[in-house]
Amino acid sequence: MADELADTPTEALEYPMPRAAGCPFDPPPALRVLQAGKPISRVRIWDGTSPWLVTRYDHQRTLLGDPRISADSSRPGYPHRSAGAQAGASARRTFVTMDDPEHARFRRMVTAPFAIKRVEALRPSIQNAVDNLIDTMLAAPKPVDLVEAFALQLPSLVICELLGVPYEDHALFQRSTKIIVRHTSTPDEVLAAITTLIDYLDDLLDVKRAQPREDLLSTLVTEQVITGQMTQRDAVKMVRLLLSAGHETTANMIALGTLALLQHPDQLALLRDTEDPKVVAGAVEELLRYLTIIHSGLRRTALEDIEIGGEVIRAGDGVILAGHIANRDPEAFPDAYQLDITRDARHHVAFGYGVHQCLGQPLARIELQVVFGTLYSRIRTLELATAVDRLEFKHDGIVYGVYELPVTW
Repeated sequence: MADELADTPTEALEYPMPRAAGCPFDPPPALRVLQAGKPISRVRIWDGTSPWLVTRYDHQRTLLGDPRISADSSRPGYPHRSAGAQAGASARRTFVTMDDPEHARFRRMVTAPFAIKRVEALRPSIQNAVDNLIDTMLAAPKPVDLVEAFALQLPSLVICELLGVPYEDHALFQRSTKIIVRHTSTPDEVLAAITTLIDYLDDLLDVKRAQPREDLLSTLVTEQVITGQMTQRDAVKMVRLLLSAGHETTANMIALGTLALLQHPDQLALLRDTEDPKVVAGAVEELLRYLTIIHSGLRRTALEDIEIGGEVIRAGDGVILAGHIANRDPEAFPDAYQLDITRDARHHVAFGYGVHQCLGQPLARIELQVVFGTLYSRIRTLELATAVDRLEFKHDGIVYGVYELPVTW
């Protein structure tokens, strides 16, 4: 593989690359080769353009902390993930794809509910939800699809409670989100899914305007929209982002993390048998590093010429920062391809880095800590109900995971 890539012009390498058969948790082997030999290189993406691909951990942190790198998806040269993503870029533009000071102004409007102390106060209710879902699973016929019965339900319940979205409408936003995050969705499909969510949330914000409650939607309406600090359209787009990201990412981490642990029984035993919350928290960080489910890379555009790693990224060039291979960089993580829940992995870039680091990471951490600290101790004989090679993995989207995870006990 290494010899084959060495003889191939980097401009001819297509991104994303395929994962190796039988290695569902590892990044594509081509990325490992590039990281070792040409860590900043040109790749070709779906539209024929050739952005730079950055694979080393230290290079990614440097660039993500550099104000000369723009997250603005409306700039020429921005390397969109797919035709559908490009078509939907303006319709779903939020602070995530803005630069400062615009980014900082909008982000501050929703920071408070995701502060560490605020989300820590949610731990008892998250624990209660986890216990209830496990009770329901245990009472159900076996085998059970962990994705539908547990992994997707828990973060959906939590984010609905936080935002003020009725959970009974979960089918609508889960279905629309699946279309939006798939690379294979057509532009028309993406725009239709975005429109469905925006129309739904626009009506919901009208309800909150008339009858505000103690939730994020009500706060946005009363403190930002009514006061003229932001338009209702911008508020709707922001809530759509939080709703979609708030359930899709954590759901995939729960299911894929469970599969990884089942495939590493020594690590599962350490986690299952501990009563130390620090061990559980450390396991969450290591699973976030090891899996890095946002596997299509963070996308940026250079505002000025930047010299890094022996290359010059010119102003206007697109840049892709592949976090899943950065988190396997042996310079940052010794024995990086080993799952070791006892390692200190908190410096990973699974949530990004710099000013655009994931807003919801405190909530995601607590949800995962409760799940991974509870599920395997309550169902101590949890096991797969099918062969790993029969599972369907999400190779075709922004978020990596499994479509179904049949389990029994």
